[in-house]
Amino acid sequence: MPVTFRKSFRILPGVRLNINRKSVSVTVGKGDAKRTYSSTGRRTTSMDLPGPFGYRKTTTKSTSRR
Repeated sequence: MPVTFRKSFRILPGVRLNINRKSVSVTVGKGDAKRTYSSTGRRTTSMDLPGPFGYRKTTTKSTSRR
């Protein structure tokens, strides 16, 4: 079984600093809507919708080839 590491700190109301083995990220938002910015270039928008539904969209920074 692999061992994982993840730690989250609340730095301001509605702002969290998340640390894991590969990156550091900041999550902004309270309640149902949140936006996460990662040091690896990933951005995630997530929302809780009524009932058992949710929405999540993740975009990554595209790399250009030469």
